[in-house]
Amino acid sequence: MPADDQTDIRAPISFRDWSETLDRAGFPEAQRRRFQLDIVGFLKRCKDRRAPATVALIREYLGEVRHARKALEWFYREARKRGAAGGGRGGAATEGARFRRDEGIPRRSRMNVERSDMPPPAAKDLGGADWERDLVAAVRSRGFLWRTEQTYREWGARFARFLAPRSPYAATEVEVGAFLSELAVRQRAMPSTQKQALNAVVFLMQEALHRQLGKIDFRRASPQVRMPTVLSREECAALFAQLDDKVRLMAELMYGSGLRLMELLRLRVQHVDLERLKLKVSGGKGDKDRLTMLPVRLVEPLREHLKEVRGWFTEDRAAGLPGVWLPEGLARKYPKAGERWEWQWLFPSRETSLDPVTKRRRRHHVIDSTFQNNIRWAAERAGLNKRVTPHVLRHSFATHLLESGADIRTVQELLGHESVETTQIYTHVMQKPGLGVRSPLDGAGG
Repeated sequence: MPADDQTDIRAPISFRDWSETLDRAGFPEAQRRRFQLDIVGFLKRCKDRRAPATVALIREYLGEVRHARKALEWFYREARKRGAAGGGRGGAATEGARFRRDEGIPRRSRMNVERSDMPPPAAKDLGGADWERDLVAAVRSRGFLWRTEQTYREWGARFARFLAPRSPYAATEVEVGAFLSELAVRQRAMPSTQKQALNAVVFLMQEALHRQLGKIDFRRASPQVRMPTVLSREECAALFAQLDDKVRLMAELMYGSGLRLMELLRLRVQHVDLERLKLKVSGGKGDKDRLTMLPVRLVEPLREHLKEVRGWFTEDRAAGLPGVWLPEGLARKYPKAGERWEWQWLFPSRETSLDPVTKRRRRHHVIDSTFQNNIRWAAERAGLNKRVTPHVLRHSFATHLLESGADIRTVQELLGHESVETTQIYTHVMQKPGLGVRSPLDGAGG
């Protein structure tokens, strides 16, 4: 990242009108869009870190997302022209969060808890408002997963804002129904979103605040059946060809093993069995473990990748860095386990980062937004006419297995679905649905 000797690389960069400036810069539309995505990705990283944009953070980000260099060089150069880089403060501290409003991304609830893959120590995160503290106590007494706790607290915060200035302690089934109806009527929420809100708010009211609700009358969201987006094998190959080595390995493993995004990112060295061609998914959806296949074609690339990871591991130990993050209970029982090879992330970040809870520098796994952006950009460069996200690779895995004649029960187990009905959705997007029945147009020519 260009910076002269007088530049304080940790000074905040405030560039509030970067999006409007980019629109006026006269770049071709494709380049303007790429720059916009690159900058949004970087600013999201700032938000995740709860830190302002700085030259130091740009350099760290470019260590993982190299193709964003031109966009961030433009961002920094234009900010300097306005005197907003290298020392100005202004509104820089909020720059990382502000882009969500600029880009039309829905605002999430502002709470004491942040949406995160790694939970903070329970004793240090008990909630803020009285209702939230009661909710946290009720959730943890029942042993809910961390992601469930985050979700319930987010919906609780949205419900509290809906009631303001009244307190959730004073709410009845009438207010709950009005809140759920607004989700369906004004916000056009999906049925699954409304159902999640219903479960969260009812739990808050009855289990946390001990207020018994009567019959809840509300407008239900219109049911919508969506078919999953699936890539052909040729489109998968075109997508992979646009990715750098490490990201390509991650994408091919996600497709070849049918993993969810967080299942991929949370893989540790011990979860890969190169000899038996098995991959262990630990703590998947519903906190369930499962085994899935490991593609033969990825054995050698994974061996080479593990050598590189081993090098970073050796450097971290020599530098005296703390071990990788472990679940709170496991870390208490085995405090040194995070420094052992088998617990290292399979796909660690290239750069170490500051743990927001312990304030110590350690190596985390690749950030989910970084991988998502890489997949999106690769799809654009490959010229695919579909909306491609990492989860599309999982959809493609299931569909291609069924097209190859795999038993649907086997696919269900590999995907970790609770019910076979969930897996059956892929029978509707197979290349030749309908048990091989030919279209009348195909048969018209004899």
